[in-house]
Amino acid sequence: MNGKLWRPGGVNPALVTPFGKDQAIDEHAFRDLIRHVIDHVDGLVPCGTTGEFNYLAPEENKRLVQIAVEESAGKPVIAGTGAAGTKLAMDLTTNAQEAGATACLIVCPYFLHPSDKGIYQHYYTIARSHPDMPIILYNIPQVVDAYLPRRVVEDLADIPNIVALKDSSGNLTYTMEILEYAGDRINVLIGHDEVVVNALAGGASGMILASAQVYPEIWQIVLDAVTRGDLETARRNQRQVQKLSRIFCRYGGGVAVKQALRMIGIDAGQPRSPLKSVGGALLHEDRAEIQLELGKLGKIDSPAVEFITPSGPLESRFVDIGLNPEVIQFEKMRTGSGAVGTGTDVVQVDLLFGSKCGPAGEAWAYQITYPRHGFEALTVILEPNLTVRPSALIIPTNALKDLRQANMIYGPVQNAVAKALVGKLAEGVVPQEFASSDVVFVLTSVHPHALNRRVLHHNTYEAANVAIDVAFTEVEANG
Repeated sequence: MNGKLWRPGGVNPALVTPFGKDQAIDEHAFRDLIRHVIDHVDGLVPCGTTGEFNYLAPEENKRLVQIAVEESAGKPVIAGTGAAGTKLAMDLTTNAQEAGATACLIVCPYFLHPSDKGIYQHYYTIARSHPDMPIILYNIPQVVDAYLPRRVVEDLADIPNIVALKDSSGNLTYTMEILEYAGDRINVLIGHDEVVVNALAGGASGMILASAQVYPEIWQIVLDAVTRGDLETARRNQRQVQKLSRIFCRYGGGVAVKQALRMIGIDAGQPRSPLKSVGGALLHEDRAEIQLELGKLGKIDSPAVEFITPSGPLESRFVDIGLNPEVIQFEKMRTGSGAVGTGTDVVQVDLLFGSKCGPAGEAWAYQITYPRHGFEALTVILEPNLTVRPSALIIPTNALKDLRQANMIYGPVQNAVAKALVGKLAEGVVPQEFASSDVVFVLTSVHPHALNRRVLHHNTYEAANVAIDVAFTEVEANG
């Protein structure tokens, strides 16, 4: 093994760059961010992808590195100095060295894609011109639109000051191939938040992650657990941040991470144009997901929410759709109710079968024609363009506040109710004549903070089955 300079490892946050409303760098906010995270990490990574490096002027890049060094408390600073062209990457690397950086992170050349020989020459030239600067190769095909070729990495690993590769691809086959062919000469750092445990277990030395400035302590637990061979602890901690990590990766880190940091009280500033934090890159339901997941981690107080499942006589629960108890009893409509689950996974289903030629049919038409804001009715379908029989409407009992909540109702809930109705019709619990004679109202009570779509689907299906059984077995028992 060739002699090498310092090698990176541990937990390193890919820092965002805070921009003010005037699009200038907010140096005060950047210092506060570093002070927030420094006690929980092993190093700092300014001016990377999460830091919107491609929107920075060279002097801005150098200034951010200077600030990171000043605030690092002696910990390593890995400066992003990548560029599409070799000359600019060399200049940025020189600036970083002058600013006191410990190492430089250099992305594979992008936009105009060079040959494998050109990629090798790019890194070779930078490394040879800065022999005392440890260089970390950077593979991120999601934005570069090309992989850093494994054979090129294998050859570059022989250069003494090329000390590591950051792999943000999320492709563990590639990660393991690099470890196989070059892992004896360079360290591998995982840069994809969703596969940290897998990469560490395979031999990666650490991580550079956008999420490591939001929950670095979780990644420290994961790293320590894998090091000790305690994979159960590592897996458990990875799973609890998996949804947030997925959101961060989906949006390329910066925009979503800035939202999360603001939610936990850290001024992360705005993205630099053309990126947008609202009304653009990040969907409203994803912001709601981020907030709920941060609450689960104890990073913020979960927002107060009023969730009340309907109670009292079953016939009285359909007044809001225009059917009062007297009408229900006079028309001999069939009603049933079922509830399954606990906490935020609880689901209650109250349903009513009524003739489409009577008051139930009129109420059905009214719900379709004049939807109530937040309580919009949705036709139950088993799959696209295939409605169930008898025709059914799902109506939420709690007002839907955002698209995330709507997607939970008009997704797993819709499918679960459809399967329950079809199944009970096939079993004969719902008589065949009801398929053409009746309509069904399905009032669904789902907790606004419900997150697990699989559990929600299961609980809705079970609750709907109970409600259907009640609607028909009780009537038969009463003769």
